[in-house]
Parts: sequence; structure tokens; C-alpha cells
Amino acid sequence: MDDTRLAPAVGIVAALAVVAVLAVPYALIDTPGTVGAYYGGGLVDPQFAGLFALVAVIVFAAGRQERSDPALAAGAGLVFGLFTLLFCALWAFTVPADFVLSLTTETAIEYHRYLLVVVALFLPAGGLWYARALRLV
Repeated sequence: MDDTRLAPAVGIVAALAVVAVLAVPYALIDTPGTVGAYYGGGLVDPQFAGLFALVAVIVFAAGRQERSDPALAAGAGLVFGLFTLLFCALWAFTVPADFVLSLTTETAIEYHRYLLVVVALFLPAGGLWYARALRLV
């Protein structure tokens, strides 16, 4: 299989997975306004990571279909992936654990922030793979 087509597809899937994981608390927490407090409890709001991930979808798709320069798309995808990972990690490791557990009785929310960081790791990995497939790195 052609890595120059597969790598940006992995980046697209990873970016959409970040957005999907960011949407999970809306299904787990049923008290209105609590999700906003949950996402506002850390150093940065991880919903910025969702915005960067959605832009990464456009960047990877444009590079994959050669509507933009693939080298530029690979670099931009890598940068957006790194910033997405940074925002997710800064938020996940600064949210107080007792605050998270006080929001709901659902125990899955306890591991949500770490799952978000793990999923966000795949986004810069897709950008790096795309850059390697284009022999830029």
C-alpha cells in the first residue's frame, strides 16, 4: 500500500478520534454545565485541541488529495498534531483528580483524560509518518 496515501488517512482518523473522545463527557455527564467546568478545570481548555484536530483533518485531506503541497501538509499536520497533544497533556495532568471524581458517579470519566492523551499521540505520529513517507525526515 502507498504510504503517501495511508499516512494522511491515519492522521485524519486520529484527528477525528480526538474529537470523538472530547465528546465522550457529554454522554457520561448529564448535569448541564458540568462538562464546561470539567474542561475548564485544567491549565488550558482541551477543546482548543479539538479545534486544532479539526484543522488537521483539513490539512491531511488536502495533502492526501494533492490539493495542497504534500510536504507542506505533512509539516502542518505534524505541527497541528503536536499542539493538539500539548493542549491535551497540559489539561489532563493539571485537572485535580478529586474534582473529576466529584462530577459524576460514572467511573469511566476518571480515565477519560488519560485516554484523550493516548489518542492524541496518534495525531503527531500520523504527521511524522506522512513526512517520512515523503522522505522529508
